[in-house]
Amino acid sequence: MLYPELFKSLEQVRWNMDKDIPWDQFDPTLLTDEQAQTIRMNAITEWSALPATEMFLRDNRGDSDFSAFMSVWFFEEQKHSLVLMEYLRRFRPELCPTEAELHNVRFEFDPAPPLETLMMHFCGEIRLNHWYRRAAEWHTEPVIKQIYKIISQDEARHGGAYLRYMKKALTEVGDKARAAFAKIGVLMASARRTEKPLHPTNLHVNQALFPNDTVQSRLPDPEWLEQWLDTQIKFDGEWEKKVVDRILHNMSLLFECTFETVQDLNRYRKEVAARMLAASQPAAV
Repeated sequence: MLYPELFKSLEQVRWNMDKDIPWDQFDPTLLTDEQAQTIRMNAITEWSALPATEMFLRDNRGDSDFSAFMSVWFFEEQKHSLVLMEYLRRFRPELCPTEAELHNVRFEFDPAPPLETLMMHFCGEIRLNHWYRRAAEWHTEPVIKQIYKIISQDEARHGGAYLRYMKKALTEVGDKARAAFAKIGVLMASARRTEKPLHPTNLHVNQALFPNDTVQSRLPDPEWLEQWLDTQIKFDGEWEKKVVDRILHNMSLLFECTFETVQDLNRYRKEVAARMLAASQPAAV
């Protein structure tokens, strides 16, 4: 069971909203209205950890270890939303999200295969770590710069915890896990080939609500994410390459292979699929 160890390790580095955020260093001359609006949107987006947790608990009823870890992940993710809202409450109260706006991103996700979902969120944590690092560089006001730095470090630790559960899955179910992780890894490392940013909050998750079944589509400004990435924090090809390289590096460690490119990972995916197909065929008499 990984939960007791992960709880202890994350508890040791947990930050305190009162003591670790330098609220007294706020400089109102260094926060623009444009920047404050992006903080509002990220606060609402982070609130979607609530329906994600409900999905994880529903789809992992057979895994009490991982479900228990959700208590830590959920607490820390909701804290991200809370600290961004606290920043707005103190310094831009007119931009604080309403309860209705927060509740609008709480909707049911369709059931999905747990292994694929685990890998998708692992990649999502890597991507968020890089988005928030870039946001910390873009912002000019010192308090929000520190907040984004702190929550980006949380996202990296969450990715590490998900990786531990992925390693556990390899031990328990072998090629089934390899196939799931490689498939999603190829998808999530191919963002440059898609029109929209590949992150769990930007993927369709409820067929009955389509097309309003992504977290981003349910924000007050559904188009804000692309603008934030492209024209504000300027998450360009160099930064995207950092995300892809990090995914490939972790897949190399996980599968004990070397993946220099997405094509390398895709070839591995096909090898695993062929091996599983051969294993499923009846033996020749």
